[in-house]
Amino acid sequence: MRRVVVGATGTPGNLSALHRAAAEARVRGAVMLAVLAWQPPGGGLGSRHGLGPSALAECPAAAVERLREVLDTAFGAVHPGVALTGLTVRGTPGAALVDVAREAEDLLVVGAGSRTVLRRLVRPSVARYCFAHADCPVLAVPPSPLQADLESVHRRNVWRVRLDLRELTP
Repeated sequence: MRRVVVGATGTPGNLSALHRAAAEARVRGAVMLAVLAWQPPGGGLGSRHGLGPSALAECPAAAVERLREVLDTAFGAVHPGVALTGLTVRGTPGAALVDVAREAEDLLVVGAGSRTVLRRLVRPSVARYCFAHADCPVLAVPPSPLQADLESVHRRNVWRVRLDLRELTP
């Protein structure tokens, strides 16, 4: 069975990847599989800051609820037009996506946002991991052009830079 596997994070940049995955699944006549990777906060049971067994048991249910929220935000009442399945996997995002998309006929869709130097140091690139380790084709989707505008407005608000109304007209 042909599948289009896509990571689901719920970030604004990820919405472009989810919509592109739905379009690719329609074109290919494939099933769309949205994957949300999760890790327990503070590490596992053996970790110094790990959760107790009762709190750790709640993490998978929270991940499933988060995946429902992400898909509802991405598609809402509008059905994507393909068979859509959700899957939550315990692990790091890159490794989880590569593990799920292990068939040669799968297509792995990942978001590829702009990466600042600080982000590269703190969090490794999921897209790069998938390119290096996947056994199937990988499609990296850039964020929406509106994402750059949104980040610009956010930076302007953080630094309290006044908006010049001439910037709003073309």
